[in-house]
Formats: sequence, structure tokens, C-alpha cells
Amino acid sequence: MKICAMCGKKVRIDEYFNRTSSCPNCGEDLHICLNCRHYSESSRHWCLEPRVELPRARDKANFCDFFRYREGGQKPSGASGSKTDDVKKNFEDLFKKW
Repeated sequence: MKICAMCGKKVRIDEYFNRTSSCPNCGEDLHICLNCRHYSESSRHWCLEPRVELPRARDKANFCDFFRYREGGQKPSGASGSKTDDVKKNFEDLFKKW
């Protein structure tokens, strides 16, 4: 199952997938770092592929030859809004205990 990192909805990837492909749900680019299986916030330069030429924006289409669409049903933690939501939830949980 492929998930769009920007909207969190399922997307279908076929043989015509390329750098200019966009999500049918939100219209955002799909060939982006946030959708790549090599993307990792804990890694240096946020990429597990050491030979990659780093793009300037992780949420915009790029020309990376190492791009492989991530598998799984979750948005990466770097996707828009998810970090803010996690921080807010942790903050609220902290004060629920009192």
C-alpha cells in the first residue's frame, strides 16, 4: 500500500509514475523525499542513501535516481502537520495526569 506523505491517503502507483506525478487526492507531488523509503529524519541529511545528491526541499518533486516509493500504511514523521500534532498531543497528555 502506498500513502501520500502530504494528505495521508492511499495512492496507486503504476508504470507511468515519474517525477511529475501528483497525488489524485491533494494534487501534491509524489516523487518527493517524504515519500521515499530512504527518507529518515534520524539519518544525516535525512537520507539513508549515502550517494544521493541532496535536494533543497523534501516536499517538492526532485530528480533523485535512488527514489523508491515507501511501503506501508503510515505517513513519515516529517510529513506536514504530523510533528506538530505529536507535540501537541504529548503536551496535552502531560497535563491530563494532573
